[in-house]
Amino acid sequence: MTVGEAWSAYVEARRPRWGDLHYRDHIAKAKAGGEPATRGTRGRKETVAGPLYPLMRMPLRELTASAMSAWAEAETQTRPTATALSWRLLRGFLSWCSEQSQYAQVLPPQNPAKAKVVREVVAKPKAKQDVLQREQLPAWFAAVKQLSNRSAANYLQILLLTGARPGEVLALRWEDVNEKWKGLTIRDKVEGERTIPLTPYVAHLLSQQPRINDWVFASRSSDPKMADKPMSTPHKLHEQACGVAGLEGLTLHGLRRSFKTLTEWVEAPTGVVAQIMGHKPSATAEKHYTVRPLDLLRMYHERIEGWVLGEAGFGISVRP
Repeated sequence: MTVGEAWSAYVEARRPRWGDLHYRDHIAKAKAGGEPATRGTRGRKETVAGPLYPLMRMPLRELTASAMSAWAEAETQTRPTATALSWRLLRGFLSWCSEQSQYAQVLPPQNPAKAKVVREVVAKPKAKQDVLQREQLPAWFAAVKQLSNRSAANYLQILLLTGARPGEVLALRWEDVNEKWKGLTIRDKVEGERTIPLTPYVAHLLSQQPRINDWVFASRSSDPKMADKPMSTPHKLHEQACGVAGLEGLTLHGLRRSFKTLTEWVEAPTGVVAQIMGHKPSATAEKHYTVRPLDLLRMYHERIEGWVLGEAGFGISVRP
C-alpha cells in the first residue's frame, strides 16, 4: 500500500470533522500538479505539485524518519512555510494511521514525523510583527483608496476594520449581509460561523460592490472557470499600495493583527475584540458564561471604526 492510498482513505474518513480550509490544505499539499493554469504560476503556465506529492508514491512501510528528513530537507529549500504546514498535516495523518489496524502493522511504533531528525529540518514558525501603527493610518488609507481596482480597495479596508481573516472576507455572500439588523455573518474555522456588527463605513463600502453573482467580492475574470467564484486575493495590489504609502512587509494577515493592536487605543474589552475577530475564548467565563448580543458588540465596534477613520484623516457619521 502506498502513502497516497492511505492518505486518500484518511482524508475521506476525517473530512466530516474538518472545515473547508483544512480539507483544501490536505488536497492542495498532496496534489500532483502539471495542470494548465494562467495565474499564480510565475510564468510556468501549469500548476506545481504540492510538497507532499513526492511522498504519495512511496510504500507506506518506507515512510521512515530518515525518508521524511530527506524529503523535508529538499522541500524546505524552496518553500519552507508550505513544507512546515505539510509536515504538520503528515504528522496528524501518521497518528491516525497508528490507530488503524490495517496501517499500524507496517509503521514504526513511534510516529516518524515526530523524530528529532525531521523536526530539526522543518522551518520553525516565527511570530509575525507586521502591523499598521496609528501614525501610518493616513498614508495606508490614502494609498488603498487610490487603487484602480475598487473591489480590491474595499476588500482591504474591510479587512482592517473587521479584523477578519483574509479568506473569510472573500467568502462573503450577499446573503451574509443583513442590512435590516446590521450584521455580517462570517464563516470561520473556529465556530463554523459568527455574526459581527455591520458598521457604518463597512456598510458604505459594501454598497459600492456590484451584485454580479452570489459573492460580495465576485470575480470579474473572463475565464469561464472563474465565472461563479470570488475574486483572487489581492496580494499584489496591497503590496503596490504599501509601496506608495512607504510601508514594507505588511501582509493581509497583518491587517487582522493591526485591528487587534489598534483596539488598544480605545480600550475595547479583550473578550469583545476576540469575539469580533473569531478567536477562541481564553477563559472559562468567556466559554461558558459570557454571551454578548450583537448590539453590545456594535457599541464597541463602531467606536473602534470611528477612531480608526478619525486617525486616518477622514470622517464618517458614526454613533459615539
